[in-house]
Amino acid sequence: MTLKQQLTEDMKAAMKAGEKDRLGVIRLINAAIKQKEVDERIQLDDAAVLGVLEKMVKQRKDSIAQYEAAGREDLAAAERFELGVIQGYLPAQLGEAELQAAVEAAIAQTGAAAPADMGKVMGVLKAQLAGRADMGQVSALVKRRLAG
Repeated sequence: MTLKQQLTEDMKAAMKAGEKDRLGVIRLINAAIKQKEVDERIQLDDAAVLGVLEKMVKQRKDSIAQYEAAGREDLAAAERFELGVIQGYLPAQLGEAELQAAVEAAIAQTGAAAPADMGKVMGVLKAQLAGRADMGQVSALVKRRLAG
């Protein structure tokens, strides 16, 4: 079952169960996917859907930080709920050791030796780790490894 099919099934289940909050978040996800499909005139595959979900996660994390800084715990809690639902559709996140191993493998594969080669390494890693790791964290690991 594709991710889009899973979202449709979960939307039906949320409607039947009367889970209005969850249903709203799933509709937001579907709207974001549909918007990207219309904008680019393509049908998104699972990898592209994961990209949309990752973008939504990043937006929610930014919003939570801003709401907490402004003392709006009510709005932050709503964003946290949305974040939890969205993350439920992402694959399990890799641990620190697995990320290190992936970075080492990508560096070996590309023959990178200096910080100037970071783009090559990140290109390989982005394809491998889509949806399974915070790319900001991966970038920091690559930068530390190539600088050292």
